[in-house]
Amino acid sequence: MTPTETASESRVPWPDDDATAAGTARVTVDPRGTVTGWNEGARKLLGYASEKIVGRPARELLAEAPSAESLRFAASLRRWDGSVTLLHQDGHRLTVRLLAHHRTKDSDDADSDTADGGWLLFSAVTPGSSPSKDDELVKWAFAGSPTTAALYDANLRLRLANSDMERAVGLSEEAMRGLRVSEIVADPQAVRTERHMRRVLETGESDQVQAVLQLAGHRGPSTWTISLAPVHDPGGTVRGVLVSGQDMTEEHRARNRLALLNEASVRIGTTLDLTLSAQELADVSVPRLADFVTVDLLPSIEDGEDLRAGPLSSPVRLRRVACRSVLEGCPEAVVAQGALAVYPKGSPAAECLSTGRPLIREVTPAALASWEKNAPERAERVRKYGFHSVLAVPMRARGITLGAVTFSRHRRPEPFEQDDLLLAEEITARAAVCIDNARRYGRERRTSLTLQSSFLPGRPPRQAAVEIASRYLPASARAGVGGDWFDVIPLSGARVALVVGDVVGHGIQASAAMGRLRTAVRTLADVDLPPDELLTHLDDLVIRLSAEADSADIPSGDIGATMLYVVYDPVTRRCTLARAGHPVPALMTPDGAVEFLDVPAGPPLGVGGLPFETTHLELPVGSVLTLYTNGLVEARDREPEEGADTLREVLARPAESLEERCDTVLRTLLPDPDRPADDVALLMARTRAMDAAHVATWDVPHEAAAVAKVRKDACRQLDAWGLEDAVFITELVVSELVTNAIRYGDAPIRLRLIRDRNLIIEVADGSSTAPHLRRARVSDEGGRGLLLVAQLTQGWGTRQTYTGKTIWAEQSLTPV
Repeated sequence: MTPTETASESRVPWPDDDATAAGTARVTVDPRGTVTGWNEGARKLLGYASEKIVGRPARELLAEAPSAESLRFAASLRRWDGSVTLLHQDGHRLTVRLLAHHRTKDSDDADSDTADGGWLLFSAVTPGSSPSKDDELVKWAFAGSPTTAALYDANLRLRLANSDMERAVGLSEEAMRGLRVSEIVADPQAVRTERHMRRVLETGESDQVQAVLQLAGHRGPSTWTISLAPVHDPGGTVRGVLVSGQDMTEEHRARNRLALLNEASVRIGTTLDLTLSAQELADVSVPRLADFVTVDLLPSIEDGEDLRAGPLSSPVRLRRVACRSVLEGCPEAVVAQGALAVYPKGSPAAECLSTGRPLIREVTPAALASWEKNAPERAERVRKYGFHSVLAVPMRARGITLGAVTFSRHRRPEPFEQDDLLLAEEITARAAVCIDNARRYGRERRTSLTLQSSFLPGRPPRQAAVEIASRYLPASARAGVGGDWFDVIPLSGARVALVVGDVVGHGIQASAAMGRLRTAVRTLADVDLPPDELLTHLDDLVIRLSAEADSADIPSGDIGATMLYVVYDPVTRRCTLARAGHPVPALMTPDGAVEFLDVPAGPPLGVGGLPFETTHLELPVGSVLTLYTNGLVEARDREPEEGADTLREVLARPAESLEERCDTVLRTLLPDPDRPADDVALLMARTRAMDAAHVATWDVPHEAAAVAKVRKDACRQLDAWGLEDAVFITELVVSELVTNAIRYGDAPIRLRLIRDRNLIIEVADGSSTAPHLRRARVSDEGGRGLLLVAQLTQGWGTRQTYTGKTIWAEQSLTPV
């Protein structure tokens, strides 16, 4: 053998000493047509030894020289096969079947001998087996095929089936021979497959079918991909159908498990409601994983107690929070929704909680006998509905135990497997986090509601200025409790302040900020600041609170709020309003007309640097002011302008009372009044007025002699009102206040008595200097007047006006 041949043979090994290699003649020819390789098979075929033929032109082996045109045509091919007549060494002609591969540099096994136009030629040396032996070989190969296969004739009756098909169907070939698919497998999907086979016979085209079959000997349905191929005779006529199937059951189950996990991640935890999250877990699991699912949680979850970490000892007390069944109404359930039940030792729920691990239990006669002894009612349901497999998973999140989830099967015949356990464990773990989030949020929500309720006024305070009706609706569990609030604050002179505010955010931080603002509003209202000045002080307060929050160890974020502050005086029927970024109030006059008051917006509290403006109105008696937060008009599916128009229309409707009007407004404007998307505070006030029968006013000359006359006038007015018992104290208070105004104040001076539930004494003067209460020394000749007033009256104070000040005192009246 030449060195060239050695190199070539080393690149593509052909063991010439192997008997199988000698059965094929292998020859390599270079681009010039020279033989470069010759194996033992070629020697056997043509008789030439390698050293006699290598290096000679290949055309010398041909019985007839090829034409130049045929050589050019062959050079353009990548592969050629056909019959060739060759010359044997002894001179006789030999016709052989030849397969020739045209080799190029980019060929996988190209070498220097065959690259750029070289050829690699093959021919069988020994003849094939006899036809009868070939038929046997085909049968053996078909029977041992690694695929599940069967051959059906033109009548769609089985002729051959391999061993895999026998195992899949559970019948021998002999038992199936001559039967149709629908006769072999009693399943509607088999009839569908048979129709596809008929179509293959008619069209001669291959087809593929996806089928879910319930095969004998299988615990559950099997998923198959079935390929149908026509069998043609040499004339092209379809003589049968070759059916090959691939069992995709495990792949199908794996895809279903992934799909179920994906669905669970989407469907579980859509709200921050604990019970709803548990029910979502049960709904997702039935029927794709189990026929009956129960979710039982520890009672301490709803009681707000701290939960334990680690396993629980048996027996355990659990509360049923959710269940779902393939049967309507969950007739299998022994424990009612919301009821407490004791799970004894050995029960799946108690066992998984005591070990801290999920488990699978088959319902055996021994287990059923144990249940009949410890829990006869449960055993009766297990027997009645045919439970055969139970899977229990402890529900744990963030290191604490929440409860247990039990999955059961009584309709699906296959028991739970390890893959089902892993799937149930994953779904339960996801649900546990959602339920723990809901538990934590529920605790925070209860705290926020308690805090919020403690700051909101319960029963409206007694006052004569307005008739009040109010509503407060906390946001749904998803949004969380916000910082909306309202307040009704009695002021001096029978006046009243109406407040509605909204702190940005939700949760405990918003409720706490709301409480601080409400306290500040009451404090500033108590010193009778005008609405615009009150908002200015609040703005500064919110800025300071935000700075404190930013500098805290755990920043709680910026604090912002909007607010509307209204003061109404029933004596003058004068209404003063100012707002800080809050929705404008609505006013309904006694004739039924409704309008939104044009009150300058002002910046929200916490912005700083911008002034607030005040609006003054004189309201007819019986007007209704409606104050609200933006949660009322800014529903999720509605623009604020649309909400305002709807509010105007609802307020214009007749109503028997303010309470009825409040309910109508909430029902109309909120899609779900029981679960609003945002907090809603609503305050309605119908104005009243105090006529001359309740108010008496005197102008007082700026001279000391006027005190006696004014005192007498006040006493006569009390006699007219039937308040003789209050004359003595009133004389003293009027004398002191009027004397102070004359001595320390400026003209004009005015005395006013207001008969409300208490007697209000007011003295106004033109000076802005406010008196202060102090304790006089023994040697002092004066300084005891205001101390005397404070001791004799229920309360006293000073309020600044645009023209000076007013000193007032409120004297308690004995009911007549």
